[in-house]
Amino acid sequence: MELTPSAHVDTFARDHLPPADLWPELIFELPELRYPTRLNCGRALLDETVERFGPDRPVFRTASGDVWSYGELQERVDRIAHALTRRLGVVPGNRVLLRGPTAPWLAACWLAVMKVGAVAVTVLAQHRAKELATICEIAQVNHALCDARALDELRRADRGSLRITPYGGSSPDDLLHLTAAAPARPFPAVPTAADDVALIAFTSGTTGRPKGCVHFHRDVLAVADTFSAQVLRPVPDDLFAGSPPLGFTFGLGGLVVFPMRAGASALLLERAGPRQLLPAIAEHRVTVLFTAPTAYRVMLNEPPPVDVGHLDPAGAFGSLRRCVSAGENLPAATWHDWLDRTGLRIINGIGATELLHIFVSAADDAIRPGTTGVPVPGWRARVVDDRGAPVPDGQPGLLAVRGPVGCRYLADPRQREYVKDGWNLTGDTYVRQPDGWFRYVARADDMIVSAGHNIAGPEVEEALLHHPAVQEAAVVGRDDALRGQVVTAYVVLRDDVPASDATAAALIESVRARLSPYKCPRSVVFLDALPRTPTGKLQRFRLRTEKSS
Repeated sequence: MELTPSAHVDTFARDHLPPADLWPELIFELPELRYPTRLNCGRALLDETVERFGPDRPVFRTASGDVWSYGELQERVDRIAHALTRRLGVVPGNRVLLRGPTAPWLAACWLAVMKVGAVAVTVLAQHRAKELATICEIAQVNHALCDARALDELRRADRGSLRITPYGGSSPDDLLHLTAAAPARPFPAVPTAADDVALIAFTSGTTGRPKGCVHFHRDVLAVADTFSAQVLRPVPDDLFAGSPPLGFTFGLGGLVVFPMRAGASALLLERAGPRQLLPAIAEHRVTVLFTAPTAYRVMLNEPPPVDVGHLDPAGAFGSLRRCVSAGENLPAATWHDWLDRTGLRIINGIGATELLHIFVSAADDAIRPGTTGVPVPGWRARVVDDRGAPVPDGQPGLLAVRGPVGCRYLADPRQREYVKDGWNLTGDTYVRQPDGWFRYVARADDMIVSAGHNIAGPEVEEALLHHPAVQEAAVVGRDDALRGQVVTAYVVLRDDVPASDATAAALIESVRARLSPYKCPRSVVFLDALPRTPTGKLQRFRLRTEKSS
């Protein structure tokens, strides 16, 4: 597909898109997906929503009770946009890294980056310096807006080319001080092209090398106008909440894009584990919940919050009307247990960072526990073999998807692996049933999926090998009833190092210092030697077989 003229001054992101012949086929069958050639998703989500609903509706709430209206958000976003362009020198196309806990100011920064025509690179507050440095290198990040409480790792990652501006602190260069001095007048959104790059979302491949998934301004609206509008169907009075951070596209969609597209609001929780979600749902009367199967299972086992303890077990969930599960497979048992406890049918779905959000799902009476669903309106899906040819219904194969959003890796040869014959291959094994429903079987590669996180084993192995006690290491996923899988490390120690609980604890802490906590091994198994082929290739499948035997 030929690209339209760009509004970007800094053309790095567009210059490093895959060659056109490696793009998936894009389809825009729904009338809602036929966007104008000039489109800024920040203006569409914020300014146009204010025009439709007025400035007084709530948009963001916090656990402490703070409430931002759409009008207040608009004023703050415009002040940030003025500060970005006037004080910090951001020009359209510059990559701006965003880092901080899930909070209104992080969302405001993201919207401001959209309005100034820059490219958002939102990372996790959990990312360590090594991970941040790699992301900055791949995306050639110019600027960073970082919560003042999360500066240390980012500063350690900076190689001298990154302009870091904190927010929420007390320093003279704090973004909130800059915005106080910024003009109070509206900021006119840069007239970006619908196919100008809006964000680069990073995901780990099986090698551990992050892949930058490039998404356009129209892509941001397309996931709202397909899954959210066609399956979830939110209303302006809805209050969204959930566990995924804004650094995951699951969280960006569920906590910012979808509610704002509908004129609704979101409860943004800095701490959003299942034990924090349950009281928050009850206290704030959340109506739409986004989280992973692990959280649903944990919440089922939690006692009702103290302040609603007089209610029956379903009372703590009484405000909910929509529950969405993604990030890993939703077991039928969890679906049934949740229905029995709450009377609510979880909307299962599969999405991918490469495709921005959910593309196969089902809702309400159409839900079939144990299956994912059918292609979301605006999307197509099929099951293929290793050559890309469709397999008969009832036989497992690789899930292939196409729609209004497609995989575009930033200057990464793995584009050839993900896109074949115009289809996106998600790396999941599925069965298409004769009536068109799709049932998940397993991951098709060695990626460990734990509590909704994709974890590359080789990346954890590399971190383990930095410890002086480790001679060799292999990391695989072990089946776990709560998390789906847990990270398990198999380690060969150097001579004279005891294979003890203390050694295992030291290794786990060593990994924690290098990688995000969710990537750390849950257990360490000591071996005399790792299983390898005669040529020295590690046989991970034997470790997976051994741990389940």
